[in-house]
Amino acid sequence: MKDDRERTLANLREVAQHDSQATPDGSSRSLTARLARLGGIGLVLAVVLGKLKFVLPILKVLKVSSLVTMVVSIWAYSMLWGWSFAAGFVFLILIHEYGHLLVMRQLGIPAGAPTFIPFVGAVIAMKGYPRNAYVEAKVAFGGPILGSAAALVSLLIALAADSDFWRSLAFSGFMINLFNLLPISPLDGGRIVGAIHRGMWLIGFAIGIPAFLATRSPILFLILLFGLLGLFRRHQQQPGYYDVPTSTRYVLALAYFGLAALLAAGATFSHVEVAM
Repeated sequence: MKDDRERTLANLREVAQHDSQATPDGSSRSLTARLARLGGIGLVLAVVLGKLKFVLPILKVLKVSSLVTMVVSIWAYSMLWGWSFAAGFVFLILIHEYGHLLVMRQLGIPAGAPTFIPFVGAVIAMKGYPRNAYVEAKVAFGGPILGSAAALVSLLIALAADSDFWRSLAFSGFMINLFNLLPISPLDGGRIVGAIHRGMWLIGFAIGIPAFLATRSPILFLILLFGLLGLFRRHQQQPGYYDVPTSTRYVLALAYFGLAALLAAGATFSHVEVAM
């Protein structure tokens, strides 16, 4: 317990030190030097991202390796959808992962920068462990909540500009976050329902297995496989890990099903047939 407390304090000091770093003129340290190491692609990315002022706080937590995987993912998706939609799609994934990172930083849980995997998504290496299922659920909620907000912004832009491009991007954002709420670990939904009732994992498999048989999706197969392997690992959790007060379980359940309903409504409203 003492070691965990010391690690948490050390992580918080590191976060504070990182956030306080600035150039001599008082402005935040530029990311251009890091991007320049990527060559021409990195410089182009720096110029594009420099036009988006709201992106800079997010980029502070990214490392060169994370940016490389981000660019590779954009390139991979562009083969299917074109550069502009691919960039928007990957940015929505980044916002989702940043939601997790924000909560982990708030809770003092050490974590690495996002790593993007083309046609899979992105992951953040959690270098510390939540002390109980409730904390794990809070971390899991961070991604879908912030990701849903990003999808909503895309939808508002679509309505204002009457743009099928932004509407399609909004639909993708709603679906990304709705899919992540499936109650199968390692998806966010699986981590959330563990704090509500572990029996809900069976519902996840009841949905996921028929979906895999219908789609033959290799990604869904991997999720089901890792979810099954995760069930055995979770049986080895420390005693009391899943002891969440009943009132808290109700609040988590309300938030979980409410967010899922809002995402489903957003996806339905934003759906549009577009020839990509």
